[in-house]
Amino acid sequence: MSGEPKITIAGRKISRDEPPYIIAELSANHNGKLETALKIIEEAAKAGADAVKLQTYRPDTITLNSDVDEFKIKGGLWDGRTLYELYEEAHMPWEWHKPLFDHAKKNGIPIFSSPFDTTAVDLLEDLNAPAYKIASFEAIDLPLIRYVATTGKPMIISTGMADAEEIEEAISAAREGGCKELAILHCVSGYPAPAEDYNLRTIPDMIERFGLVTGLSDHTLDNTTAIASVVLGASLIEKHFTLDRNGGGPDDSFSLEPRALAALCRDSKTAWRSLGEINYGRKSSEQGNVQFRRSLYFVKDMKAGEVITEECVRSVRPGYGLAPKYLNRVIGQAVVRAVGANTPVTEDVFS
Repeated sequence: MSGEPKITIAGRKISRDEPPYIIAELSANHNGKLETALKIIEEAAKAGADAVKLQTYRPDTITLNSDVDEFKIKGGLWDGRTLYELYEEAHMPWEWHKPLFDHAKKNGIPIFSSPFDTTAVDLLEDLNAPAYKIASFEAIDLPLIRYVATTGKPMIISTGMADAEEIEEAISAAREGGCKELAILHCVSGYPAPAEDYNLRTIPDMIERFGLVTGLSDHTLDNTTAIASVVLGASLIEKHFTLDRNGGGPDDSFSLEPRALAALCRDSKTAWRSLGEINYGRKSSEQGNVQFRRSLYFVKDMKAGEVITEECVRSVRPGYGLAPKYLNRVIGQAVVRAVGANTPVTEDVFS
């Protein structure tokens, strides 16, 4: 499609003209072990993901160490825990970042991250991250968005919980900061999120409304919603990824395991290829089956000069005779030569 918005991350073009870009979100699924994080990168590359994404924060850069009521989580997966406790367990130690970036390079898969404050951006710049992702909860942190934009790198903004006005403000902040390559993700910030909350018809509206590369950050438990989003124009899909959904980590239960990620990488591209273009013509795979369409055949022997009546011809398979739509034209014609039963009615047998 001409004029499609596009961005490029580590040499890979991302737009509706290209196969979907699949991001494997490592998040907190390292469960406190660098070896697990390294293995997740390996498995994401094997599964065919286009990139691995981290989250770069420390508990003190994202919240306050307080156990007063408003800092406690109520309901859901993390009920009763304080924000500081959750982020202390879930965070990616900053000294891990270079080994992870090096390991991703060794495995041939791009790696970038969601920074949660300016010091995280500085760390990621030192590692030459090829892009940045703004998490849904930070989409209203316009100073952070402006700071990320000053890097000149492509930026992806998740829009979970944001209304249309807040999305506009985030886009404007990115542009004001100098961001030239920007994408947005439709997102539901539930963990997990039911498919019926996704309202995927929002995606084509976002594409038209904001004019940006648009994708999906998917927190449902399987791949159905993500694959359906491709049909509606999603160019990127982000999915949490783990080695074992029963691993006990904060995000494991709603993350894809390696086999499911490989299926997403395969099936989303199949869905994209199936879109093609508007085409009412006969397809290459149909050519050999044309013979099985119906056509007009003689069902009795006829001598030269005899007039064709309704009892003489029928519409049957195969398709080597005239199309059935010509039946009324054929009835009443005289055959110019003898014809046998079970032979096709063709233009040259009547005058």
